[in-house]
Amino acid sequence: MKRRHLVLALVAVLSCLTFLDRISIAVVAPAVRRQFSISAVEWGWILSAYVVAYSVFEIPFGARGDQRGYGGELTRISLWWSAFVALTGFCRTVWQFIGARFCFGLGAAGVYPNLTGVLYRWMPAGERARSQGVLWAAGRLGGGLAPLLLVPLELAFGWHAVFLLLGALGFLWAAVWSRVVKEYPSQQPGISAAELAEIGEVPARAHGVNWRRVFASPQLWLVTLAYGLYGAGPWFYFSWFPIWLIKSGGFTISQMGIFASLPFFLGVVSNLLGGLLSDKLAARFGVRRGYASMAALCLLLSGVFMLALSAAQEKWAIVALSSLGFGVMDLMLPCAWSMCMAIGGEAGGTATALMNTACNLGGFFCTFGFGYILTATGSYEAPLRVVAAIVMASGLVFSLVDCSRRAESRAVTAPG
Repeated sequence: MKRRHLVLALVAVLSCLTFLDRISIAVVAPAVRRQFSISAVEWGWILSAYVVAYSVFEIPFGARGDQRGYGGELTRISLWWSAFVALTGFCRTVWQFIGARFCFGLGAAGVYPNLTGVLYRWMPAGERARSQGVLWAAGRLGGGLAPLLLVPLELAFGWHAVFLLLGALGFLWAAVWSRVVKEYPSQQPGISAAELAEIGEVPARAHGVNWRRVFASPQLWLVTLAYGLYGAGPWFYFSWFPIWLIKSGGFTISQMGIFASLPFFLGVVSNLLGGLLSDKLAARFGVRRGYASMAALCLLLSGVFMLALSAAQEKWAIVALSSLGFGVMDLMLPCAWSMCMAIGGEAGGTATALMNTACNLGGFFCTFGFGYILTATGSYEAPLRVVAAIVMASGLVFSLVDCSRRAESRAVTAPG
């Protein structure tokens, strides 16, 4: 087994755990809200607390990875967030849940920029989009497994056990990662000269990020705006979708545990295919046309499917449209992150952190905004239609991004 494939496997495991942890609160929502009499607005703020912290600290922790090393930063991130996931199981009041979720988001901030930095450092240029596909497919696998695994666990042992188990898994991953993986391919025990040649020149570590030059890139701001608008789409699925299936779709809790997972399983396939297709389109049409056209088309189609979902009545139609809406949206994830890495270059951790911060801000407005629109209208369909419109707007902005124009960002030093 090539050493870079071992690294990719561990990256995929952490991505899977990330989504298990992130979606766990949505899966146990009916039980928690019922036990503590939490309103829709209060629940929206509990959900958004994670997103606020994640957004605020995403850029600083992405930049830390650029400067101090992605591997060590991932160990710290996993230990911190796992501690507060476990502590969530002991919460009893709205403010305790908000505090635990905020600290969880603070700990998880920077995880995907640093994972992306690892892939940029360890993967040959021709494998980066497909490795992003594996990264995000693993995350969606975690999202798909969350209802299937956590609902039975909750029913058997209570919702507290869900958070305790997930916290323990995070600690285990950190122990394995810190022991097995080195910061640079050239430092990895057992790696062959042939594999080092395949990986190619390793991006160097920075003395510091030139923030002014990074933020002066119009293309970076454009992709950031596009990804920020996109954020409303996945965060509907991460936060409100399980409850939406019960309240609007008429599904039971047991049925929700099955059907809430289907969009994420389709997302696994979509991300793997999207990574391969992104590499092929970039090779044939260039990165600008290949990536931008794919992102735009996927998001426009996804918005259409979500609009149709808001009007669906039959359960089979709800299952099909919700799965297609998420699956088509996920086809563009590998190329979106590859676009940002191409723009950011050696400051890719900082660039992708900026982009992902915007996504989480979009998620913040989705999570609490959904609750407010629901309370104002009494309808679960009205906020979903707003989300669909925002996703379609994201596709239009993505069509304008030229990722062939790199942001020159900083002075660097060779790895030692």
